[in-house]
Amino acid sequence: MSLIQIHMIQNHAPSNLNRDDLGSPKTCYFGNVLRLRISSQCLKRSIRMSNEFRRLRGGIRTRRLAELIAEGMSEDVRKRVEKILDIGGISPRRARSRSEETESEAQGSKMLVFTTRSAIKEMRNLLAQTAKKQPGEKEAAREFARIITQRTAAPDMALFGRMLEPTQNEQKIWDDLNTTVEAAAQVAHAISTHEAHPEIDYYVAVDDIPGKDPGAGYVDEAMFGSACYYKYFSISWDALLENLTGFPGNREHLAAHTIGAFIKAAALTCPTGKQNSFAAHNPPEAIMVELRDYPLSYSNAFVNPVRATDTDLVTRSIMQFVKYVKDIDAGYGKPTSRFWFSPNLRHRFVSDLSEKEDSEVKSLGSLDDLISHVIEGINPALSWDEARKTFVTEDA
Repeated sequence: MSLIQIHMIQNHAPSNLNRDDLGSPKTCYFGNVLRLRISSQCLKRSIRMSNEFRRLRGGIRTRRLAELIAEGMSEDVRKRVEKILDIGGISPRRARSRSEETESEAQGSKMLVFTTRSAIKEMRNLLAQTAKKQPGEKEAAREFARIITQRTAAPDMALFGRMLEPTQNEQKIWDDLNTTVEAAAQVAHAISTHEAHPEIDYYVAVDDIPGKDPGAGYVDEAMFGSACYYKYFSISWDALLENLTGFPGNREHLAAHTIGAFIKAAALTCPTGKQNSFAAHNPPEAIMVELRDYPLSYSNAFVNPVRATDTDLVTRSIMQFVKYVKDIDAGYGKPTSRFWFSPNLRHRFVSDLSEKEDSEVKSLGSLDDLISHVIEGINPALSWDEARKTFVTEDA
């Protein structure tokens, strides 16, 4: 077993969780019909920033790296940090003229840098240690580069990876340094199991102090949609352990906590788009987790879009999903382990309502029980209760 495969069926009430450039819910064509879609980037962001993942968020992604490194220090130190980062190819943002420069542009850089809190702390310490020695900026830039490339043992970076391409210059600061962290997790775009089209909400705002002028105080339109989504995540256990190399504690416990927190966050956290207007906080109706040696998405279960007939759309989606899974089992073989969760087992792992539940599937009605069984399935020596005592930071 190397891969943890997570599959979710999740029905969202009317919402606009992930918008395109025109403000409309994202869509795609699949099976030659229009589907509603939530991008993988949106899903990853909501998981990483969730309360369930908070204690594991050792990474920080920002254009204000100089400001963070020099926090609490003098203005001269901040300017020196900007110069060091500039030499290293992480250049400060400069406006065309001083009068056009905003505060954000003055403090930010051109590059969105994903680094770790431990790296920032070490760079701060380097500045403090060298206050008397005052090495040249080029030497400091080279040391900053080494720290950024080596201090990467944070669960969020280990899961989602990092692509960092500093501007190359004659200083050759980054020579022989690998700035890339290959992600241990692969995240698919969530797609509706059925044909779905965005709709338009026409709304008005009423003036609390009416005058002689008739009509609303404000009129506008907003796009929204409602859909039952299929979500798929694949996490490499081996890659996760490799990416956590350098963590000062028990790597396996940290990796197990990361997997458990990921599953919990994926289930309990929704994207934040337009939630104040729609409040579509709907948890998954079913989650299936498999342990297997190769990645396998079941999205093709919905090439033929689900249509609600005598059964509701969610139940039909789950039935169509399970039937496809059993067909794949027969053709390609079963996974090492399979775990099925539905709240209070309201939906069972059956392809037809008249069939008995598959005895080879561990069915669970509690999300915490699901996570515990998955962790033990990865390694019987691991415990979810013990693993979640291991964390990186509480300062998130």
